Amino acid sequence: MDRLWAPWRMPYILSTVKEPDEGCVFCKMLAANDDEKNLIVHRGQLAFAVMNLYPYNSGHLMVVPYRHTGDYSALTGEEHLEMTHLMSRAQLALTKAMQPHGFNIGMNLGRASGAGIADHLHYHVVPRWSGDSNFMFTTADTKVMSENLPDTWKRIRDVF
Repeated sequence: MDRLWAPWRMPYILSTVKEPDEGCVFCKMLAANDDEKNLIVHRGQLAFAVMNLYPYNSGHLMVVPYRHTGDYSALTGEEHLEMTHLMSRAQLALTKAMQPHGFNIGMNLGRASGAGIADHLHYHVVPRWSGDSNFMFTTADTKVMSENLPDTWKRIRDVF
């Protein structure tokens, strides 16, 4: 059997079996004020767009409110509006930068629904290409990523 090296998966795997770090990863990203290091592609007034460190696909972005809340109904109308606007901008930027054939856009609310970060809401904007889901998911629990995160960040940031 051939093996595919996917070193980016190990930090995620380990994070699911140990106690999480103190504090929210999204809040820490914002406070660090280092957008390139944290892969933040755009900052708005109430929300921001950031690349997922453990992407489902190349170019996987998240749209996140600045305000720390895990309660979707607690978002203000202005927060909803800006997040919707940023999801649209993310789709346009990804289309320009990567020419995907389609998108998955959505949010997981709570751990039971699959939210890895349940206490700080975030939308996923995932570019998709025909045939991008291959046998690796079913045989090796591995996703083949065609580009490293810093290179993808530069391509998306330039067009966002």
